[in-house]
This record gives sequence, structure tokens and C-alpha cells, in this order.
Amino acid sequence: MDIHIHPTAGMPGCVCLAVDGTTQTTLDLDDPSHLVDEYTNHIAYLLDSVAPAREPLRVLHLGAGGLALARYVAATRPRSYQQAVEINSEIIELVRREAPLPKGVKVKIRRGDAREQLSAAPDECYDVIIADLFGGPIVPPHVTTLEFFAEVSRVLRPNGSFAMNVCDGGRLPFARRVAAAVANVFTDAAALLEPGVQRGRRFGNIVLYGSRGMLPVADLSRRAAGANFPSRVLHGRDFERFRGGAQPATDAAALASPMPPTGSLSW
Repeated sequence: MDIHIHPTAGMPGCVCLAVDGTTQTTLDLDDPSHLVDEYTNHIAYLLDSVAPAREPLRVLHLGAGGLALARYVAATRPRSYQQAVEINSEIIELVRREAPLPKGVKVKIRRGDAREQLSAAPDECYDVIIADLFGGPIVPPHVTTLEFFAEVSRVLRPNGSFAMNVCDGGRLPFARRVAAAVANVFTDAAALLEPGVQRGRRFGNIVLYGSRGMLPVADLSRRAAGANFPSRVLHGRDFERFRGGAQPATDAAALASPMPPTGSLSW
């Protein structure tokens, strides 16, 4: 596996974490409150909306990568408690060496499989759980199922919320199955995606949200609509139409996400 960090052309202070030629995340080392990648901004909409500004949160990151969102939480919500889980020790060491966390930022990093680490966590101990789990360019099947999301719900506090980044294209069969699983487990669920992805015109990111309470849908929608590349939050009947008749993914019948189109370096 080829893993490296390199400067981002035309963006001083920014670096990319790339795995096997695919850009996983972009970091602004000078300003951790600046999220470069669209999907990280989409996840951050939830982080910004679940509590008053600057209020500390307890956040679990499943899939550490370059720790872009952990840096963001530390910058925007000082004194937050954060843990991150990353299965690839090479990524952990590379980030520590070439893109270290800013001074004073503390994130506990555990090496291991996200689902195994989640299963070991106590009940009701996090306000927000973020899943950005990729093995190379695909999302592993065992973190897309009813059983996985039941564990996420168990570890969240009673009004806690969850966000997951997945990728799909065409008629979005993979994303719809994961969305169905999220809807079956959580009290409230929604999806955020760009119109081109929703209409099957291009392969791209879909961020799925779930909550044990109620999602801040109005705030999420406002932020998504006002972005440089506007997206739409699907909730209620729109979310039900999005998931269609898809059956929830389960441990007994789960599929990995589709490979991105040939030649895609990022999405």
C-alpha cells in the first residue's frame, strides 16, 4: 500500500493524505478550522449544529485518517474530549510525523478495527460519532450494517448524533441499503448529497446522519444550501423516497461499496 502526504498545489499550508493514488483528505495545517474537502464540511454541519457554539463535545472518530475533523473540533470547540480509531498504523505514524496535531490539541488514537473498538466502548458515552471508514477506495461491509449501527446507537448519549461518509454512483444501490439500516436503528435519519450524485450523473459522497433524538434538520439544510457547491438534505418523506425499497444491510448480507470510476483520484 502506497501511503504518503504531499503539499496541495496552489494551496499554501495545505497537504493531502493519499492512499494508493486516491486522495483521502486534505488538511490546512495553518488553519484547522478550515475544512477543504466537501464531505468533511458536510459532516461538520452536524458538529456545528448539535450544540451551542464553542460548547465542548465528546466525539468518537471511527477512521482517523489525517484527523481533519478532530482538528476542526479542537479549533471550534475547545476542551472537547476526542478519541479516534484507525486500523492502519502506517497512516497513524505518517500523520504524527509529517502533519502533527497543533500544539495543545489532544486526541487519543487507538489502533484497531473500528467495529471491534466500538464494541468495547461503554454505553452512552459520546455526543457525536463520526464514521469515515475506507479500506483504500471502498467502505468495508461490516461497518454498514444494522448490527454495526446498533452498536453506534448504544455508545451514543440519549440525544447523541452520528454522521457517516459513503460513496456511490448511478442508482446508488449501496448508499440506499446503508441508509435503510440507519433509518431502522435511529429515531431520526437524513442524507446529504449533491444534486448530480442524487440524479446518478456522477460518482460521489453521500453523508448519512442518524440521531437517538432529533436531528437539527433546519440548520443542516441552511448550511448545505449556502455552501459553495450547494447540496440538499433529504429528511422525512424525501429521505424515505431516497432509500426507496432498499433492504437494510445486515451482517449476513452486506456488500462493500463500489469502486470509484477508473482514473478517479478523489471524490
